[in-house]
Amino acid sequence: MLLIDLARTSAAVAADSARLAKVRHLAELLGRVGPDEAEIAIAYLSGELPQRQLGIGWAGLRDLPDPRLAATATLHQVDGLLSRIRAQSGPGSQNARKALVTELFAALTGPEQTFLSRLIRGELRQGALDGVMIEAVAKASGAPTAEVRRALTLRGWLPAVGAAALGGGVEALRAFRLEVGRPVAPMLAQSAPSVTAALEKLGGPAALEWKLDGVRIQVHRSGDEVSVFTRTLDDITAQVPEVAEAVRALPSRDLVLDGEVIALRPDGRPEPFQVTSGRVASRADVAGARRTSPLSVFFFDALRVDGADLLDLPGEERHAALARTLPPELVTPRLVTGDAASGEAFFAEVVRGGHEGVVVKALQSPYAAGRRGAGWIKVKPRHTLDLVVLAAEWGSGRREGRLSNLHLGARDPAGGGFVMLGKTFKGLTDELLAWQTERFLALAEGPADDWTVVVRPELVVEIAFDGVQRSSRYPGGMALRFARVIRYRPDKTADQADTVETVRALMP
Repeated sequence: MLLIDLARTSAAVAADSARLAKVRHLAELLGRVGPDEAEIAIAYLSGELPQRQLGIGWAGLRDLPDPRLAATATLHQVDGLLSRIRAQSGPGSQNARKALVTELFAALTGPEQTFLSRLIRGELRQGALDGVMIEAVAKASGAPTAEVRRALTLRGWLPAVGAAALGGGVEALRAFRLEVGRPVAPMLAQSAPSVTAALEKLGGPAALEWKLDGVRIQVHRSGDEVSVFTRTLDDITAQVPEVAEAVRALPSRDLVLDGEVIALRPDGRPEPFQVTSGRVASRADVAGARRTSPLSVFFFDALRVDGADLLDLPGEERHAALARTLPPELVTPRLVTGDAASGEAFFAEVVRGGHEGVVVKALQSPYAAGRRGAGWIKVKPRHTLDLVVLAAEWGSGRREGRLSNLHLGARDPAGGGFVMLGKTFKGLTDELLAWQTERFLALAEGPADDWTVVVRPELVVEIAFDGVQRSSRYPGGMALRFARVIRYRPDKTADQADTVETVRALMP
């Protein structure tokens, strides 16, 4: 298949706002792609590069050669050159990459150059998020959407899952299994304003677990080999030796566990999130960092124990397996109750202990990997949402010369992209102002006017607010009341931000 086919499909997807139309455009192309090209095509149209990072910045794509008049570049040719660019290292690598970039783009037409440069820069926002592409794969392959989703939770990379579906249908999708050493996307929680509301929504007794203000981890053990992954599936084993040691000391030698790692003070109260996140992110002098900021680990779910996959079991059965396998000090504290008063008292006790709140979990819920399952509901002492920064305004007075007022957006799975919900400049420290100004300028797509800088929607920020009100000022018809910044969330991608539906559900 030629790259021009993808460029044309991408343009058609971007031009159509209707979700079904986007799915139709994508499915039509996937129905024509060759079996050895499917992964490349799905990755590109999802805005991904199989190579992840190429070492090419904006400057490397500034002066491109004149485009060809006829399209001849195939997906394999393009992907091969991108792999060669990615492989360059050492002395002279910058010049080598530049020469390969010139060779690559000299073989492309104008539309292909535009498509590929946007893909490399991470700007290919056409509404083909995972949800749309999953439906397109299902439509093109004839496999049920649910089968594609389940395979994705187990494999973790949609291009590989899509290629399997296109080549082998349902049978190929069901061949995917939970593999020790290969992380799956974690199950996420919806939000509710109170424990009482969460229990009412679940409709019966539920488990209330501490919601720790730490870093989400997934731990895999096979024999003596232990691997620790973040919620974004990055391997951080070397940075958290305490976790690997704790799991290696367990009697079970075949495990996949879900939990949190957190830095605690001597009195058991949590350190600020920045302490935990800084410790987890640091690769330098891990031994020294461990002495000054030791980490504790708490697990709340078991996905595999002693060779048995537990994903499809009810939550109470998975937790029973967890409790049998781990000592109590490694298990997240919980209360099982259907009584709202008891639940609210437990919530208040957890918050007094310095923790974020609780997660209310349905006892019969399976593990909905990679999704905000209906069976998990988080409750915090204030309303918070994880939103995406769409733009920022230059400050005035003491903030002159700094990008300050944030434009906040919620993810729109139906239409693709993001819907603006309001602005805020509250909660920003001088340190955050300096950091975000530098970061926003690096992500700048260009000024909307002399006062506003539009940025690529990549940064997720946790926002506290007092409520959601109707508003004709913003396209979603609603706005946040008294929004303020809590923190940035480097552990989350824009695709994991809260949705418009989640925000709308909080409206009175």
